[in-house]
Amino acid sequence: MQRIGVIGAGAWGTALAMAARRAGRDVVLWAREPEVVATVNGSHENTPFLAGVALDPAIRATGDLAEAVRADAVLLVTPAQHIRTTTAKLKPLLVSGTPVVLCAKGIEIATGSLMTEVTAGELPGTPLAVLSGPTFAAEVARGLPTAVTLACRDAGLGQRLAQALGSLTFRPYASDDLVGAEIGGAVKNVLAIACGIVAGRALGDNARAALITRGLAEIARLGQSLGARPETFMGLSGLGDLTLTCGSLQSRNMSLGHALGQGQPLATILAGRNSVAEGVYTAEAVVRLAARRGVDMPICQAVDAILNHGADVNATIQSLLSRPLKPEGA
Repeated sequence: MQRIGVIGAGAWGTALAMAARRAGRDVVLWAREPEVVATVNGSHENTPFLAGVALDPAIRATGDLAEAVRADAVLLVTPAQHIRTTTAKLKPLLVSGTPVVLCAKGIEIATGSLMTEVTAGELPGTPLAVLSGPTFAAEVARGLPTAVTLACRDAGLGQRLAQALGSLTFRPYASDDLVGAEIGGAVKNVLAIACGIVAGRALGDNARAALITRGLAEIARLGQSLGARPETFMGLSGLGDLTLTCGSLQSRNMSLGHALGQGQPLATILAGRNSVAEGVYTAEAVVRLAARRGVDMPICQAVDAILNHGADVNATIQSLLSRPLKPEGA
């Protein structure tokens, strides 16, 4: 696995390109925006999405999707709500048997499908893996130590992918629980918005810790209803990712929630950003999926109510605090 194609040149795609390059791979980075191609190839910096981070000059950007997928493995890093469109474009270009590693964290709003389900539908027979875990793109891009979950049902393929991407500062840990890795990565973005609201309202660290803990219980309930293993949620793609994303305003989702908590309208917050906060879209999808599965997810429901149904922040917080007391494991 010497040649790695990275589809999607936002901050996270660019960081993964750097991780693959540090592992000694030949990397081609596909970008939709011509200005990203120009800055990556010209000044070796992704100025629109990861300004200030010097990129390895050997990373080559392209606007030609066919060129990017001529690879031994493809990392798919486009936003979750665009995965179906992107995989449809990949279908006539991808060589049969080329593994695709799903690196977007989300659930499709229209169908409630996980990213593996969307991709399997568009690219039947393609070997799939999921990369998830506690990762701030800028830190990965700069080579700071990071550990991730790399979930793949084929243990041999998972090992080859880990060897292809792993280095001293980027450590993939193997799993075969794709559903667990996906659910943890998707739902934590919604919970990060909740923690941001708590921070924006100055409700204290106790409240944030309670949200993280009770949020983890929500992740586990939904994941287990879909066949995930409980222990996955105590790992990097569960507790690890949740702790990172809910504990720092580096998180796009937590910072968005913080702005909401301070009273800024959602439309104003989104208008000032050029990167995607996946939790805004995942909140609606998670609530719909949970309803279909009969899973109680009150924190996610509260975030969805604020984002998508005009619910008042203070009233929503009061409603959560007024829920009946019950055993912790319930």
